[in-house]
Amino acid sequence: MENESRKPIIRLTDIRKNFFIGTPNELKVLKGINLTVYEGEFIAVVGASGSGKSTLMNIIGALDRPTSGGYILDDVDVISAKDNELSGIRNKKIGFVFQTYNLIAKTNALRNVEMPMLYAGVGRKERTKRAEELMELVGMGDRMKHLPEELSGGQKQRVAIARAMANDPAIILADEPTGALDSETGRMVMDIFHKLHKEQGKTIVLITHSPELADETERLITLKDGEIVGEREGHAYDDAV
Repeated sequence: MENESRKPIIRLTDIRKNFFIGTPNELKVLKGINLTVYEGEFIAVVGASGSGKSTLMNIIGALDRPTSGGYILDDVDVISAKDNELSGIRNKKIGFVFQTYNLIAKTNALRNVEMPMLYAGVGRKERTKRAEELMELVGMGDRMKHLPEELSGGQKQRVAIARAMANDPAIILADEPTGALDSETGRMVMDIFHKLHKEQGKTIVLITHSPELADETERLITLKDGEIVGEREGHAYDDAV
């Protein structure tokens, strides 16, 4: 898809991330990443284990800070932002979907979806209404009162996607969202991402080991040993729900 008319929403410039800095075991995980993601784009980041995918995701999601480099997220300079500002960015601009779901065990599905809105100060009536709408959107309207332990893996992931959408973020970061699911359930989860991208214009960054799923996105970024070694267009998936 042409990007000339689209606004950059994620701009990484020479991002480097080292661990154990100043020790004999210093580890250089990201080695100068330059990446621009545009509003409404659906991209995939692929690479073998140890390539730096999750470290990159943590930096894009403002969960971790780079050792050096520049990062502008939706016109905000993330590098110079204070911790409390980063917390606000994470809560309102970014929705996270993880392989492990990260649902609160003793809280039902609906309340799990409400949680980000609670932290954002949304009133109870409004957040319950939106949570119910989001549960319907992901096909979980009949499971709102169930606890996570009463749900299958695919159902948990759909709740996690609804939760990621709670504050209507501009960006969804999905880290191996189908990694723990069988292929049929993974297909269902991917269809939801396609729906959010197509119908709501969400910017989605998908990290995946699956070449087939990555190929459904608009653009594939390949990481190897902490560097971008390839970039190509995907084959947009037309059969989304």
